[in-house]
Amino acid sequence: MELPTMILLVHWLLTVWGCITFSGPYPWANFTVLAVGVWAVAQRDSIDAISLFLGGLAATVFLDIVHLSIFYQRTGFSDTQRFGAGMAILSLLLKPLSCCFVYHMYRERGGFLGPSQERSDYQTIESPEVPADPFVGSEGRGHSPQGY
Repeated sequence: MELPTMILLVHWLLTVWGCITFSGPYPWANFTVLAVGVWAVAQRDSIDAISLFLGGLAATVFLDIVHLSIFYQRTGFSDTQRFGAGMAILSLLLKPLSCCFVYHMYRERGGFLGPSQERSDYQTIESPEVPADPFVGSEGRGHSPQGY
């Protein structure tokens, strides 16, 4: 199994277990980012998909910190709720590592002037090469224009 698929599977499992305790914005944010991750895995050449997945993972790090700090209770949790909270915390701890791996995949796909953007089919303005004019025939070379 490939790395992006493993990242998705691990975060999906931890998010499902985290939803035992936390509801509302926690599952919405995390499952939305995981859906974008499925898109990034499905379209391996898309820089947009992987960049949105990377940005979503980074945003859910912040959102999870806020959500856990507001809704985590020190007392009053059952064993099942403590397990769900622990899995949500584990997911939060693994997200920076996942961001590093996804950033590496982003660079492989050509993000930030990576391999796919270094060469282009278009000629830049600063290019010293002068394009050949395909409409100039042998009669146009070295002769002055003829008037009618």
